Amino acid sequence: MTSTLSSPARLGNDEPLDPARAFVAVALSAVSWDGVLTMAGSRALRHSLDYRHPYRDYAPEQTVALLDGLMAILRRQGPQHLMVMAAEALSPNQRATAYAVAAEIMRSDGPLEDDERNILSNLAATLDLGDAVTIPVHSVMDLLHADLN
Repeated sequence: MTSTLSSPARLGNDEPLDPARAFVAVALSAVSWDGVLTMAGSRALRHSLDYRHPYRDYAPEQTVALLDGLMAILRRQGPQHLMVMAAEALSPNQRATAYAVAAEIMRSDGPLEDDERNILSNLAATLDLGDAVTIPVHSVMDLLHADLN
């Protein structure tokens, strides 16, 4: 099976993202907004890709190249720029799914902090997603991450 990641080459500053790269860019931007990619965030990001098409079909080197290229853009231009680039490449359904994945990954290290809520709010605005999408996502995340007390 062929993947949509045609080449593991690094992306240039203004090279548009394809949907496969853009999807990962949304999650990566959200979880490393403050310039730090935690171990929990990294693990959650990797897990969200491991079972999802097309990433499950990538060779390990392709996944590393994908993440390295996106990290290079993130370092050069910041998470907001990477989010905007990603939003331009995704369909409305892909945007909603990318938002849900980003919300899930951000919950990987515990309940959302105020700054994380602000990041997700900014992400929703960048992806042009309204409450009809974001509120159900957060409701499901609350259920998935509830303690069993």
